[in-house]
Amino acid sequence: MLGVRREASAEEVRRAYRRLARKYHPDINPGDRAAADAYRQITEAYETLVDPARRRDYDAHQQPAPPAAAETDYRFAGFDFTMRVEGPKATSFGELFAEPPFGLQPERGADLHVSVDLSLEEMAHGVERRLTVTRLERCGPCGGRGAIRSPEVPCRLCEGTGELRTARGHMVFRRTCTACAGQGVTRHRPCAACGGEGVGVRADAIVISVPPGLDDGALLTVPGDGHAGRRGGPPGDLRLTIHLLPHAVFTRDGHDLAIDVPIAIHEAALGARIEVPGLDGPIRLRVPPGTQSSQTFRLKDRGLPSARNGGRGDQVVTVHIVLPSVLDDRSKALLEEFGRLHPEDVRKPRGA
Repeated sequence: MLGVRREASAEEVRRAYRRLARKYHPDINPGDRAAADAYRQITEAYETLVDPARRRDYDAHQQPAPPAAAETDYRFAGFDFTMRVEGPKATSFGELFAEPPFGLQPERGADLHVSVDLSLEEMAHGVERRLTVTRLERCGPCGGRGAIRSPEVPCRLCEGTGELRTARGHMVFRRTCTACAGQGVTRHRPCAACGGEGVGVRADAIVISVPPGLDDGALLTVPGDGHAGRRGGPPGDLRLTIHLLPHAVFTRDGHDLAIDVPIAIHEAALGARIEVPGLDGPIRLRVPPGTQSSQTFRLKDRGLPSARNGGRGDQVVTVHIVLPSVLDDRSKALLEEFGRLHPEDVRKPRGA
């Protein structure tokens, strides 16, 4: 369904899912039942392959893992030598004790994975973000059960007998019908709206709250906001991966913030008080006399908050001396005089 290699990574599976989901999304194909069915199958394939446990089971059996089923209770019911047992339709022992496709148990919904891009300011102060997610939602007509009540009719699975009979060779086995619980009649029929799955595709707008101080790549889990469970099963979770967007001024280093600030030659030589950007507004920084280019200054508790201990990192300011682009004659004369007053070779190590 997804068109990926057997050894495809989880990220390759997600990319294939997103590509196909855009093609078959119900919002892009309104009223197209075939596209809606394809989208539901694509979502089921994605749920199978993105979950490590379900993927291992699929790799082993080449079919999606079935929902948990009750133990079979087939009983030996004698022999029937009138039955034809040759050929490819002869029942195998695996088929004999497999749970039939009726009376399936509820199945938990898959987790929904969403990436959220945040600015540095949103990382620092926290934010509420409105997202639109496309997921499997509980079917409205059947309430998520996959079946709706109907007048009492003979059970189609056991043909009104209340028992299921299966043969292996000439041996006949029987068990209580799982669809009607042995009563031979049923008062439910599969929901036509969801095909008996109990779920349908729907796009929802949700509001998430991101606390301040998260790390880049942090994972947030919102319980119960994932895909709806099939046949009345519990929903999965919404898993949010937080990504930090590049900033025009700051570079993040853990919970510290690094920034490069230019200073003039006279500010470095004589000292000055300059204004530097900060997350919470401008900060006054004292540059002492004799400051060298690439010298760093650490401003305590001016960095990002920590979600772990509630503290804050620092802001690390690196200054770079910038020379004037154009010098007039007076400025040149002063610099020449300054050079005569300080004839030492700055390229030699200090103290040499």
